[in-house]
Amino acid sequence: MRRVLSVVAGAVLVSSGLATATAQAQPAGHPGKGGHGHHTPATPAYTPPPIDWGTCPTASLQNAGAQCGYVTVPLDYAHPRGQKIQLYVSRIEHKTSDADAQGPMLTNPGGPGGSGLGLSRLGASVPDHGGDPFDWIGFDPRGVGRSIPSLSCDPSYFKAGRPAYEPGPGIEKFWLDKAAGYAADCDEAGGALLDHDRTTDWVNDMESIRKALGARKINYYGFSYGTYLGQVYATLHPDRVGKFVLDGVIGASQAWYELNLEQEKQFDPNIDTFFDWIADNDASYRLGTDGKAVRQIYYDTLADLTAHPQADFGPSDWNDIFVGAAYYVYDWDFYAHVLAAAAGGDLAPAKEAYGAPDDATYATYMAVECSDAPWPSWRTQRRDAFKVAAQAPFLAWNNTWYNAPCLTWPAPSTRPVRVDGRKVPPILLIEETNDAATPMEGALEARRTFPRSVMIEGVGGTTHAGSLSGVSCTDDKIADYLLTGHLPRRKPGNRSDAQCDPVPPPAATPVEGAAASAKAGAAAHQRVGGLRRQIMEAAMPQP
Repeated sequence: MRRVLSVVAGAVLVSSGLATATAQAQPAGHPGKGGHGHHTPATPAYTPPPIDWGTCPTASLQNAGAQCGYVTVPLDYAHPRGQKIQLYVSRIEHKTSDADAQGPMLTNPGGPGGSGLGLSRLGASVPDHGGDPFDWIGFDPRGVGRSIPSLSCDPSYFKAGRPAYEPGPGIEKFWLDKAAGYAADCDEAGGALLDHDRTTDWVNDMESIRKALGARKINYYGFSYGTYLGQVYATLHPDRVGKFVLDGVIGASQAWYELNLEQEKQFDPNIDTFFDWIADNDASYRLGTDGKAVRQIYYDTLADLTAHPQADFGPSDWNDIFVGAAYYVYDWDFYAHVLAAAAGGDLAPAKEAYGAPDDATYATYMAVECSDAPWPSWRTQRRDAFKVAAQAPFLAWNNTWYNAPCLTWPAPSTRPVRVDGRKVPPILLIEETNDAATPMEGALEARRTFPRSVMIEGVGGTTHAGSLSGVSCTDDKIADYLLTGHLPRRKPGNRSDAQCDPVPPPAATPVEGAAASAKAGAAAHQRVGGLRRQIMEAAMPQP
């Protein structure tokens, strides 16, 4: 069928001054039918007009002195004179003299699909004024946030009251039908954008931003998926690479199905680490001193909700809440209060924690991951899910159904770029030992792929993409690199080059009744701050 671009209300498309054309349609098709191997896309011959900087739309950006504006880019870089879209960009300029300035620092929070507009404020988080020499650039990628058009397929897709993830009577059909319906909704909502929403399109957009800024090179700070985006950019444009910091590092060969399988294996021990922490703080939470017993409280609640789901809260909703505890330590106290309330028969804090998530990040996550690389058949995915779940049940089926729209995704998949860092200057990689979202083996792969890179390891930690969280050993090395280009000495072997403490867990607070979880949640938000919360929400796609 012919695919046309849908846009949200109030959005406009910008056409070239020479011609207006609908982007060349590509046939819809099963992503698993994409070719194998790798490809290297041609560098587009497109230069955007300068950015018309103005007032930013949020108080946090305004208070930080940011400017905002649009960058006009082609929908399809193979046809640069055709249909245009717009990327919304923010900038906080350098705080040094012009002579000491080091150019733009582009940022990406991960996802793919997280809004990066607010990340121009990230420079203020670098200690020792390490962010001062840069113009910090945040941007909403194509399809995201305030960029035009923005993509949303079904805002009610994650509405609470869903059945279990684990197989049972009617469960498989429910989730396959639901996922296929979402893919169909995205076909209608996204139109031609879905054919041009891959990592290589985002790399081309970064090049357009660089040109619009008039910069010869870019610096870059990427989290989670943003580390993969940075690796592909560096592969295709090694002569444009300045200082790159990649935190929560993806192994490019795992994009994307293999990465999801590896995630599922690591999330299980990570959630056990959280349960053990609750047990170690029994004086506060009163759930017992045995981590296995605390784990059983979680699974007993899951089983009860599976047998007796509530109209406004189901077992999959319960599972989704605690995924955050396996990603990050920041909110452990909050999640512990939610678990303690449930153990006492009160699910109100859990329902409040789940909230009413929409699909703002999810839609673009699916658009990129389904079309970046081929996905296997349902037969293969089903077999692998059962195999992983037998040893690591916590996220195996959750993650399987989360990615199930790729089975019928309307845009065809392509072949990923073969990432090659041999021509890339020294870059900094950051990883915690037990990061589940981007497991350590992927980070070590990136270290091997970029032979001049150096890796800092948060030893023993479970937090994903946690740099600039106040661990001085890590953050001071980031500042030194940004200011001077100095990195720790690279060590021989397949290992990290510098070892630091991980991001520490919060203080445990006593359970004090019905208001405890709300107090814990407010304290967690205050401790983490809005900017870190933005990175967390982008990098952790589950609601």
